[in-house]
This record gives sequence, C-alpha cells and structure tokens, in this order.
Amino acid sequence: MTTEHDRDRARAAYDAYLAECPARHLLDRIGDKWVSLIVSALADGPQRYSDLSRRIVSVSQKMLTQSLRNLERDGLVTRTVTPSVPVRVDYALTPLGRSLVPLMQAIKAWAEEHMDEVLAARARHDER
Repeated sequence: MTTEHDRDRARAAYDAYLAECPARHLLDRIGDKWVSLIVSALADGPQRYSDLSRRIVSVSQKMLTQSLRNLERDGLVTRTVTPSVPVRVDYALTPLGRSLVPLMQAIKAWAEEHMDEVLAARARHDER
C-alpha cells in the first residue's frame, strides 16, 4: 500500500486529522466559542435573535448572524420567520443539533467547574 492510497482511504473514513476532511471542518465549526454558547442557549428551546444576543454577552451582531447561518447550513439549527410587524425570527435546534447539546453543555460545565484550577495554572506558568 502506498502512502497516497493510505491518505485516500483515511479521507474516505472521515479522518479529522487530515486537513481536507469534512469532519475536521465540522469540528472547527462546533469548536467555535460562539457556536458552543448558541447551542447551549438553544437547548432551553426556540429563541429570538434578540434573546440570543442578550443572553450571549459580548457577541457581535456579525458573529451571531454568521454563526446562526452556519449552524443552519449544517442542519443544526432552524430559522423560522413569522410575518408580523416587526417580523419575528425564531431559532431552534434540529434533532441533529439537539444531539450535540449534551456534549456542549458538558464542555461548558467543565470550563465553569475547573476555571479556578486553570487560573492557578496560568498564574504559576506566568511566574516562571
């Protein structure tokens, strides 16, 4: 077997260690800080854009819009427009998006639980 053949076979199996693997691109997407917070926020149920914007403090309008569009494209979020004055737009997780919730919430909980340890490690490192 040649190295090229090995790469082709790995690529077909969605090996995220390969730069051009679609799974790697998906990992890049779901590893984004805004995406993890959006998915965690939408776990509580459908929300309007303005609700998400208020809940996720410091996300810019551009980043929130871009992240929601990308999540919609990947099939993780639905966007529902209700004609009214003003127009109402709601975002909700799809079944695929809901399957990601336990992972995202676990990572968020881990970060919150271990922040003191991380801050202490950073301080020790910076003292050296």
